[in-house]
Amino acid sequence: MDVGIVSYGAYVPRYRIKPEEIGRIWGVDGKGMGKGLMIYQKSVPSPDEDVVTIATEAARYMMDRVPEVDPKDIGAVYVGSESHPYAVKPTATIVAEAIRATPAMTAADMEFACKAGTAGIQACMGLVGSGMVRYGVAIGADTSQGAPGDALEYSASAGGAAYLIGSEKVIAKINKTLSFTTDTPDFWRREGQPYPLHGGRFTGEPAYFRHITSAAKMMFEAMGTTAADYKYAVFHQPNGKFPTRVAAQLGFTPEQIEYGLLTPNIGNTYSGAVPLGLANVLDHAEPGDRVFVTSYGSGAGSDAFDITVTDEILNYRRDNAPLLEKVMADPVYIDYGTYAKFKGKILMSE
Repeated sequence: MDVGIVSYGAYVPRYRIKPEEIGRIWGVDGKGMGKGLMIYQKSVPSPDEDVVTIATEAARYMMDRVPEVDPKDIGAVYVGSESHPYAVKPTATIVAEAIRATPAMTAADMEFACKAGTAGIQACMGLVGSGMVRYGVAIGADTSQGAPGDALEYSASAGGAAYLIGSEKVIAKINKTLSFTTDTPDFWRREGQPYPLHGGRFTGEPAYFRHITSAAKMMFEAMGTTAADYKYAVFHQPNGKFPTRVAAQLGFTPEQIEYGLLTPNIGNTYSGAVPLGLANVLDHAEPGDRVFVTSYGSGAGSDAFDITVTDEILNYRRDNAPLLEKVMADPVYIDYGTYAKFKGKILMSE
């Protein structure tokens, strides 16, 4: 049984703020900070947007592209995020109801820092491959947090993408997936805390780079491939600098990661980062294109995927929903005061 992506959809909020505007408030060189991170603007959710609305919009786009799929045939919905609006009440049930997938199904929220969305894809692959469900939906979405004045404030953004996983009319076959996981506490947020903490430089070599390169090399060995065997590559992107560097270390060229690297223009969407990058790749993909994907989540782990685009993509109704480039077009730039109000950093009196 060939299990893979049957459809997908992606959404990013329209509002943007630039690093120089954030730096202006805190008396630092925000433009220089953005240049160092390779982030030149980031998305900001409006006051009425959260993980539920972002995930729902992405899922609706996903379903619009496969009108022949009956939502009642969806047997599982997983929403991966580290900014679910409820501590106790699943996001997944709300999204499932919105796309009319309920009630004969299983649903759950997933959390593994920035790789919860790809963990959901793996779970859906197992359920579909075993015959337990006909289709599964995996979503990665976040409205990520950054404390005022913290380095994360220059990168933490919002967005997400949804994937319909199945074995019929597969537009992108997932040839293999594997993971590399350790207990590496590089980034965390305890219950009740509004903003995460991070281990500074510790987040680089022992965390992000070790896990990404280990999972990637495991995949190369398992598939007997090298970077040259792939048309595209997508890596987790907490900034623009890390994925560019890790791609070069693994032998990928700038051209291979061009479509999958979105952080410079929308910031770090956390659980949405790799799903969004893959969505943009699929927006441009053609039959036979091979895609290498490796996510990363603090805590820490990486999920790697070897994907081949099939001939079915020629029949796929991609234009039934806006391509990601259109979704990201015509941004509205805001100042720090508006940003702080939208993100709830300023409490409004009644």
